[in-house]
Amino acid sequence: MISVPPDLLTELTDLYQDLHRHPELSFEEHRTADLIATRLRALGCETVEGVGGTGVVGVLARGDGPTVLLRADIDALPVTEKTGLPYASVRDGVAHACGHDLHTTWLLGAANVLARHRTGWSGRLLLVFQPAEEIGRGARAMLDDGLYERFGTPAVAFGQHVGPGPAGRIGHRNGVTMAAGDAIRVRLRGKGGHGSRPESTVDPVVLAAATVLRLQTVVSREVAATDPLVLTIGSMHAGTKENIIPDEAELGLTLRSFEPAVRDRALAAIERIVRGEAATSGAPEPDVDLLYGFPALVNDEAAGEAVLAAFTEHFGAERLVPVPLVPASEDFGLLTDGGRIPSAYWFVRGSDPAAYAAAEAAGRIAADIPTNHSPSFAPVLDPTLATGVQTLVAAALAWLGG
Repeated sequence: MISVPPDLLTELTDLYQDLHRHPELSFEEHRTADLIATRLRALGCETVEGVGGTGVVGVLARGDGPTVLLRADIDALPVTEKTGLPYASVRDGVAHACGHDLHTTWLLGAANVLARHRTGWSGRLLLVFQPAEEIGRGARAMLDDGLYERFGTPAVAFGQHVGPGPAGRIGHRNGVTMAAGDAIRVRLRGKGGHGSRPESTVDPVVLAAATVLRLQTVVSREVAATDPLVLTIGSMHAGTKENIIPDEAELGLTLRSFEPAVRDRALAAIERIVRGEAATSGAPEPDVDLLYGFPALVNDEAAGEAVLAAFTEHFGAERLVPVPLVPASEDFGLLTDGGRIPSAYWFVRGSDPAAYAAAEAAGRIAADIPTNHSPSFAPVLDPTLATGVQTLVAAALAWLGG
């Protein structure tokens, strides 16, 4: 039976609240990285900072055996927190609204549990604290910085994410699990002028409005109804004053897809529509830039089944919940080297069970239960904190013995 000792649970609670109170944005996680490195060294881990910018890698070895990678993302979001928690973010406009503070705490907790047990397992733990997941660049940055050349290629890689649902439940799925993610910036050019003389201008605001509306047809008219696809225009910026027609407008898009062919078709449609609307408006050629992109997250069947068996043995089948396709995206899949490294990724639920049950009974889950990226998102710590530590330990021991 995997347990989290009471003294460790108290320590981890304090750690989580400290991390939550002091969030840091992507590639700015300096305080967070220092804290992680200090704790890893205290556990006797070989520890290296600055991997991929602000990433931290710890290695804990116990004799011969395979290398198991456990990964946590560590960055926060540009969100103003509205949870009202006594340990809410002290930084205006920055918050751990996706739960990466909890992911970091889970992984440090799992490292602590395994470090305390000097027998019962054999091999190497590769503890990867990854920066910049929220902008889709952290995993690639660590790989480009020689993650596997410097620390060895793992036999298997594991990751997990907190999300809404009754706390203590664990969501699992094999095969394609999370969507590919693409971030696109569109810069529309016009010809600025006085708001009273629009005939002397090419108005990029009107162009932007028309483009936003036409882009909605990518999902409804460009791909089959049986092919899941999400396209969201999350930002639109233009102008400085009500009586000035600006020279430019900028759109920020996110695209989520599960099949490479669907992704390619959608990206081509986006570019065609943007350039077509600009031509219709008599505007100069626009810029369509892919800021980042990464493939769908695919769980290895054998690794997923082995982890599910370990979870069933430890938690009981009643705490395990199959999940449908998840349209959110994760760059964890890049760590599998194109699927050559077997991997499994699962979800630990973190909502207050009573509140979730009440919302479910009233048909108000979407309205009453905050989700990741909401300014009100805040997992309950009991039993979410202990559960996430136990899942990582159980998965690691499925490979390392014990």
